[in-house]
Amino acid sequence: MIRLKNRLVFLIDMQSFYASVEKAANPQIRNKPVVVAGDPERRSGIILAACPIAKSYGVVTAEALWQAQQKCRQLVVVRPRMEMYIHRSMQITKIFEAFTDLVEPFSIDEQFLDVTGSVHLFGDPLEMAQQIRRRVWLETGINCRVGIGENKVLAKMACDNFAKKNEEGVFWLKKEELSNTLWKLPIEKLFGVGSRLKRHFHRMGVYQIGQLADMRPAILTRHWGVNGEVLWRTAHGIDDSPVALGSYETQKGIGHHMTLPRDYHTAAEIKVILLELCEEVCRRARKKELIGSVLSVGCRGADLAAGTGFGRQMKLTEQTNDAITLYDAACFLFDRHWQETPVRSIGVNLGQLVPDNALQLNLFTDNVKRQSLAHAMDDIRDKYGNDAILRASSLLESGQAKERARKIGGHYK
Repeated sequence: MIRLKNRLVFLIDMQSFYASVEKAANPQIRNKPVVVAGDPERRSGIILAACPIAKSYGVVTAEALWQAQQKCRQLVVVRPRMEMYIHRSMQITKIFEAFTDLVEPFSIDEQFLDVTGSVHLFGDPLEMAQQIRRRVWLETGINCRVGIGENKVLAKMACDNFAKKNEEGVFWLKKEELSNTLWKLPIEKLFGVGSRLKRHFHRMGVYQIGQLADMRPAILTRHWGVNGEVLWRTAHGIDDSPVALGSYETQKGIGHHMTLPRDYHTAAEIKVILLELCEEVCRRARKKELIGSVLSVGCRGADLAAGTGFGRQMKLTEQTNDAITLYDAACFLFDRHWQETPVRSIGVNLGQLVPDNALQLNLFTDNVKRQSLAHAMDDIRDKYGNDAILRASSLLESGQAKERARKIGGHYK
């Protein structure tokens, strides 16, 4: 029996998840270069997932579909089916729960497992990881990679930097071996370092993770505050956060963002979308029995190079999950900050959430009546579909509610 001095955490990542699900569902494309991409006619022709064969041609996630097709003429393009991907992700979670009861989803295709208390039932950590990989493959036809560490950050970096690149698909990143493994990697391979931080570090003469690990934390906190301390701890493989079932139950905000099918030029048509977004945000807030007091509106212009658009927030006069109340405030922010340039995408977020068990009474508005009406509309949509009842403005040419009702997470079901 193996005895562990520290915790043992797995981060398990599904290889090219969406593309792998499609290949498992259709054996005829198993040996072909497959990508999952949105609809180019609705400005969502972006590669969401590319299988290893497609990647061998240079196809990468997040590039435009037309660019990928230039790299690989025989590319098989599959439209995303989010309902199926969600179902498969939940099936994989059930597999993991046969190995440990501590399973924490990190994304639709990544999950943390704390196997400290169960690894002795399956041999050593490496053998257990291979058992999990075999079972996922046999039951779903999807290949997964396993990063192992004594905490979540080590497991994540083990998977991203090592397990994804070796034939075994498993790597154990040990804290006592960081000088020979993690510290030799470029600084951008450190979890939490993006392109902007990479440029900052390069200006400081820091090019490898080991150089960051050798720095005094005070220097980093002077530049980036608390985040500087976090970066130093990450470089040293220090992370005390637990693998917890309820990690995402405490919600700080509810938002919805939409990329428009064409550039919207007038305030009237943009406000149709604003109302639809406020409806969706408030519906989700009511479903979770929450109300919020801070509204954020973000708008991105059609000219990405010019960087047009804005992002602003305001404190509401009352806590709410009422769509019209939120819409009035959203219109105020939009009218104040929009520079009358074409709009490519827009989003609304409701923050500072609290339980809705205390409703603020208003002398001028019947909030109780509004709540009853909103819940009745929610019940109709839950029973008959999201487009069963719509506001008249959504039937205009600029409205997107009927089209969005066919989708999950912005993609077709």
